[in-house]
Amino acid sequence: MSKLTDRISYLQGLAEGMKLNPEKDANRLILGILEALGEIGENLEALTEAHGELSDYVESIDEDLADLEADLYDEEDEDYAGDGEDEDGEEPEDEEDGGALLYECPHCKETVELDPDELDLDEDHPCPNCGKELFPELPEETD
Repeated sequence: MSKLTDRISYLQGLAEGMKLNPEKDANRLILGILEALGEIGENLEALTEAHGELSDYVESIDEDLADLEADLYDEEDEDYAGDGEDEDGEEPEDEEDGGALLYECPHCKETVELDPDELDLDEDHPCPNCGKELFPELPEETD
């Protein structure tokens, strides 16, 4: 038990030892406060225990995520700092797809290549094949 629940139990024991008459208003108030304190102490202990379990669980998830990241990213990815240069100080060569995104037009079902650096979803993007909007506005849902 925690210090708080020990103190609450002590106060409840004192009240029992004093044999407070529950018929008197002042005594009824004191007994009600002690009963509420007892419930608060029990709830606080349960929350503390749940918090400890949750902290342990989050820590294990964090460790699993670190292991997963280590497995997914090989040493070559770790050497590349993402600043436009590799470990030799040279610009990395473009890969075959150049980092382009492939997107299927919702109208003509043709695959369109998009440059992610120039993609702004707030602007209109017509399909080069059919000319219709690649990202049409969706109707808002009403509650």
